[in-house]
Amino acid sequence: MSKFFNKLSIIAFLSIILLPSISHAEAALDPGDLVGISFWVISIAMVAATVFFLWEAMRIGGKWSTSLTVAALVTLIAAVHYFYMRDIWIASGDSPTVYRYVDWVLTVPLQMVEFYLILAAVGMVAGRVFWHLLIGTLIMLLGGYFGEIGVLTPVVGFVIGMAGWLYILYYIFSGEAAKSAESAPAAVQSAFNAMRLMLQILLTRLLLV
Repeated sequence: MSKFFNKLSIIAFLSIILLPSISHAEAALDPGDLVGISFWVISIAMVAATVFFLWEAMRIGGKWSTSLTVAALVTLIAAVHYFYMRDIWIASGDSPTVYRYVDWVLTVPLQMVEFYLILAAVGMVAGRVFWHLLIGTLIMLLGGYFGEIGVLTPVVGFVIGMAGWLYILYYIFSGEAAKSAESAPAAVQSAFNAMRLMLQILLTRLLLV
């Protein structure tokens, strides 16, 4: 019975958070507007992923619950953000820089934390790994943002962002995080390697946008 009420509370929570965003569009979405449609499709996918991660966090529980809950936070933040960005795009035909970074400054650090949480769940990592990944992520994001809005020159901002990006890649491919994963169970290593690949693609995209 308690699990039923937990699931019911998840549905109620998501409804309260997401329904205003879903219904707030100020204009109809043009069927030929591929950018607007992509915002809509991604938003729905993020909502579905949020439900899945929260359901699994309750079903599995224990040491993996935190990792799944953080994954749900990432997808929930992205869903709300892209619903809002859809409205901005429909109204103005623009995707302002500051709005993109509002999403990234929340979701990218949380995705970095997932590396730590996966290894911490099996007791294979020191607490300093968390801080190294978080600081590297913030350096990358802040360098890119300040370069785009003119606080720094684009070249300096790019160099700082690239430095943070390279440090993160080093840390998860050759540094302490990678070495900690080597002694983890096979299933954890598989998840860690899959996340490294996805993260490499994501960070490359962020730097090239």
